[in-house]
Amino acid sequence: MSVNRQFRLKQRPVGRVGRADFDLVESPVPEPAEGQAVIRTLYLSLDPTNRVWMTDMPQYLPPVAIGEVMRGGGVGRVVASRRPDLKEGDLVTGLLGWQDYAVAGAPGELFPPTVIPDGLPIPIPSLMGACGMTGLTAYFGLTEIGTPKPGETVVVSAAAGAVGSVVGQIAKIRGCRVVGIAGGAAKCAFITEELGFDAAVDYKAADWKEQLKAATPDGIDVNFENVGGEIMETVVGRMNLYSRMPLCGMISTYNDVQRPRYDLTPFLMKRIRLQGFIVLDFKDRYAEGSIQLAQWLLAGRLKARETVVEGLEGAPEALNMLFDGGNIGKLLVKL
Repeated sequence: MSVNRQFRLKQRPVGRVGRADFDLVESPVPEPAEGQAVIRTLYLSLDPTNRVWMTDMPQYLPPVAIGEVMRGGGVGRVVASRRPDLKEGDLVTGLLGWQDYAVAGAPGELFPPTVIPDGLPIPIPSLMGACGMTGLTAYFGLTEIGTPKPGETVVVSAAAGAVGSVVGQIAKIRGCRVVGIAGGAAKCAFITEELGFDAAVDYKAADWKEQLKAATPDGIDVNFENVGGEIMETVVGRMNLYSRMPLCGMISTYNDVQRPRYDLTPFLMKRIRLQGFIVLDFKDRYAEGSIQLAQWLLAGRLKARETVVEGLEGAPEALNMLFDGGNIGKLLVKL
């Protein structure tokens, strides 16, 4: 390509994200200065945290500033380099941003890109999903915070999504009874028939609360929370004494102007251990988690699914699929 297209944040979205919230800017393809490398983005990761980064609120990374390139994870190929740790042709992953070309080593870089070893028998989309950051989120959140034990009941919301689908499969590997909450018959069939969940609850059905009760006759020992809102409150009502709740996300509220308030009484009365976490908390152990996830994937014990949108220009509207339930598994943009 002769130009570098960049989505720059124009205004802070109110409610759903739209194309009008960004400026699509074209500029020449950058040349690397000393100590820099230029990376051609191949795939862009779309995640609920993208919506959080657009909001001016206290969070685990600085919000994206107005006029800045929209932050986003991705996988790309080094096309020019003036630094010894990144060679032309290297496949790398990192916060490449919503753009065709990223500059590694540019001022303000939060995290340097990581080189992906050559010859891995895993497709690039799976390196971003089940074996990437979303897989690591599921792995560490469940195993380190949820600490599931064989025979326990694990419930995961957004169960057909990138994180939830991996959480449920790991819980099955750990010998648990797994109940997934998903929207619609197709997603419920996906998590039970393809991924091996023991039961599915269709939150779009009028009787979803009765479905949850029937699927968890012995209560809930681990709730891997991705959604928040009424679903979270209902699940918490069925949690057992001394149960655990890894809080990964609350995607049902990210587009809300008014933040919800929750009754924490059940956490006290049932002595539920609630812990929020971000995958960055485990950055020193990424290699450990990636190796385990890859082994499970190659052995057929872990299955991966991706929803791929073609073209950078579709990224703003595609992000809403995460909140509308329009994707199964990892949501990616192919550039």
